[in-house]
Amino acid sequence: MRFAAFLIMSAIWGLTWLPMKSAALVVPPIFLAAIRFLIAGALFYAYLAVRQVPLAPSNPVRLVGASLLTTTGCYAFVFWGVARVPSGLSAIVNLSLIPIFTITVGALYGEERITGRRVAAIGLGIVGLVLLFSTRRSGGTEGISVALGIAAIMVGTLCYSWGSVISRPLVAETSPVALAFWQVTIGGVLLVPVSFAIEGYDPAWVRAFWSDGRAAFGLAFLVVAGSLGAFSIYLWLIREWGAFRAGLYAFVSPIIAVSVGTIWADEPFGWPEAAGMAVMLGATGLVIRREPVTA
Repeated sequence: MRFAAFLIMSAIWGLTWLPMKSAALVVPPIFLAAIRFLIAGALFYAYLAVRQVPLAPSNPVRLVGASLLTTTGCYAFVFWGVARVPSGLSAIVNLSLIPIFTITVGALYGEERITGRRVAAIGLGIVGLVLLFSTRRSGGTEGISVALGIAAIMVGTLCYSWGSVISRPLVAETSPVALAFWQVTIGGVLLVPVSFAIEGYDPAWVRAFWSDGRAAFGLAFLVVAGSLGAFSIYLWLIREWGAFRAGLYAFVSPIIAVSVGTIWADEPFGWPEAAGMAVMLGATGLVIRREPVTA
């Protein structure tokens, strides 16, 4: 049961990247992110109301800061980047860097140890990124656009990891689902002015969610499967397995994302992408592998 749930979660998070990119071709990416999280927040609230889960946050200031990072900052950059980068490559960069950035930021906060193996993982992560950037330098306007998209995904991933670290005290004091509600809702509300400032506004974008299949399916998949389904499974697996084993999706989801993007969207995938993926997944393995117990 747990392993089946893990496979479903990993598959969903591997499959979200292509619908995200398809929808971002119809409506601006930051606007898409804002609508996704506003809807997800409303659905989380309905669930919490039915279950009568307390919503009062224990530390509102920290909660707002975490929401700004994990939702507003992360997804403004990630969705903007995904609109310019092949979906499989986006997944590799994002999912491989999350554990590396989380360890690094955690160490700056005194919550993680930087060991020799983790230094090696950070070094491998840098090598993987260099490989991914290597073919973008001289690729003309399109190559520059992809490179900027990768850079945006990196910044968004750093925001997410930073927010995850400062969220840790909140998890001990607040229901995980209530915390998810606050973070997606606060972050989604704050994404709206960001979208208006950067992308402007056109009423046609709202109409696209029921008139264009790519936008409608992309939004539905992101909200129902990504935010509600996979995230709920992840919270359950953290309780049943612990964060270490639940976090192994970082090895499975990028492979699914690359395969789907290559087969269904004819996205390019050559040796630099393959080498970069192998190196970055190796770096992820070094980070999330359990440290040996010392006396």
